Amino acid sequence: MKDENEKFYTARGYEITADKDMLTPSMEDYIEMIYRLSQSSGYTRVNDLSEKLNVQPPSVTRMMKKLHEKSLLNYEKYGMIQLTEEGKRMGKFFLDRHNTLKEFFLLLGIEDQVQKEVEQIEHHISWGSFLIINRFVNFLKNRPEIINEFKNI
Repeated sequence: MKDENEKFYTARGYEITADKDMLTPSMEDYIEMIYRLSQSSGYTRVNDLSEKLNVQPPSVTRMMKKLHEKSLLNYEKYGMIQLTEEGKRMGKFFLDRHNTLKEFFLLLGIEDQVQKEVEQIEHHISWGSFLIINRFVNFLKNRPEIINEFKNI
């Protein structure tokens, strides 16, 4: 479908025109990782996040303050980091989105640098597109003959 009136921007242009309350890709990564790390205990710590995200502890601390201001987590300096209910909801979505995109790539036979590819795409996909990809992944998982036929092309 072609829309003659559709506005086009550079990738940066879409970021600039985005809602100012939107989370940055980096914020999404932090929430996703906090969600991952706090699954069993309900919390994580700055050093755990620093190690898993390959960033310095002061960077984690700055981000915790920003996410705390957005009411997505509770954090006290040198203390535990706990997601709020909204933070947990978002963390679950970000993890599901990540896993679905990774599974989609693997179903297509993309194995080289899958983690990097997923990281570059996951923050820029709309909710509607994610839902369609998720449905398609589930469709393919229930029809292995289609996957096999595709891989034999």
